[in-house]
Amino acid sequence: MFLEKIKSEGLAHLSYIVGDQGKAAVIDPRRDCQVYIQVAEQQGAQITHIFETHRNEDYVVGSLELASLTGAEILHGKALPFKYGTGVSEGDVFELGSVRLTVLETPGHTYESISIVLADTSFSDDPLGVFTGDALFIGDVGRTDFFPGKEKEAAGLLHDSIFGKLLPLGEHVHVYPGHGAGSVCGMGIAAREFSTMGYERRHNPLLKLTDRSDFIEHKIREHHYLPPYFRLMEVYNLEGPPPLGSLKTPAPHSADQFSQKMKGGMAVLDVRSAEAYSGAHIPGSLAIPLEMVPAFAGYFLDPRQDMGLVVEHQAQVEKAVTYLSRIGHDRVSAYLVRGMMEWETRGRKYDQIPSVHVDEVVRRINHGEHFILLDVRSINEFRGGHLPGARHIYAGELEANLEKVPRDSLVTTFCGSGQRGVIAASILKKHGFERVENCLGSMAACAALGCPIHY
Repeated sequence: MFLEKIKSEGLAHLSYIVGDQGKAAVIDPRRDCQVYIQVAEQQGAQITHIFETHRNEDYVVGSLELASLTGAEILHGKALPFKYGTGVSEGDVFELGSVRLTVLETPGHTYESISIVLADTSFSDDPLGVFTGDALFIGDVGRTDFFPGKEKEAAGLLHDSIFGKLLPLGEHVHVYPGHGAGSVCGMGIAAREFSTMGYERRHNPLLKLTDRSDFIEHKIREHHYLPPYFRLMEVYNLEGPPPLGSLKTPAPHSADQFSQKMKGGMAVLDVRSAEAYSGAHIPGSLAIPLEMVPAFAGYFLDPRQDMGLVVEHQAQVEKAVTYLSRIGHDRVSAYLVRGMMEWETRGRKYDQIPSVHVDEVVRRINHGEHFILLDVRSINEFRGGHLPGARHIYAGELEANLEKVPRDSLVTTFCGSGQRGVIAASILKKHGFERVENCLGSMAACAALGCPIHY
């Protein structure tokens, strides 16, 4: 018997492959799915079953892609009319050698959510672990705000699923969730990716809310962000996404070729560091540091539009293409060969974003100087402590709220480290704001140096 976790960075997506005696099942596969085939081959197994714990909102599920390569059967909750695969119900059992997988219906995060209970029948029929999808995380539970007007109902269902079905499996049962820390599908997910039901019962803050009404009230008070691309993910994961095939590296383009494609409507995504983008960038380009692409590209980029990349080195091209494909952005058609050096040495115009030290920001605040300190962290981070006089607009929602930022003032973007700040600064510059700067270091620098913090 073998079980392996596959982690997809950026989205904090956790998927699994488990099997025995030449057969294997994959739970919640990602779109670039060769990794599961490689694991199966190493274990001398054939992938025969693919489970989807729910219709995922934050990434394109890879079930159809993986099924086309392996012939495996796709299985998901019957409470949603998927246009592919087979619906399963409470108590359905699947045997793969000594691996027994049993379906539990665990609605709440979504109505069709299921969990899959794992047993090793060579020892016992008792549950050994459970793949919980987005119902139960380590240190948190799934969000329940995807159904406007039905938030209380969804939260109540999740309470019933957790306290009535998952926790009773036993204190010893291992928890295998669908996401780790950093996912937008939870708020307080632990950085640790291993736990048991007993540990969660004792230490997960949400599981201390045993009273159903208290649990519901807590859940409906939570604030979650809803990136626009989620709607596309819901369609793809209900009807089936377009086939991915093998990921193709976009063609290298000279500055002249790149510029011509821009004139034809190509969007430009710069995935270099905040420091590199600030030093020199193509006017009108969007900055998203590479590791933040999965979390923020879906807010600003149109999947129907061609996209060109600006990178620091070749390896970033493949990684950016992979990240983008996982959220349904498949039209990456070019990258700028030799990066900004190519652009600069061809005499093309470039722009800059001044960087400001946190000491200077604090000095301005203390002296009452007029400027706009734009804090683009999440609302929960902002409420947890911010600089005096800061205005809050979350980075992902800035483009929809530009009217709230004065155009005639100096705007200093501020976040946790300067990374989200450069995203916000690039959006402001793209929309014609002229006096924009970014505080590199931001709140992390404040923690190191000491800043006046308001709550």
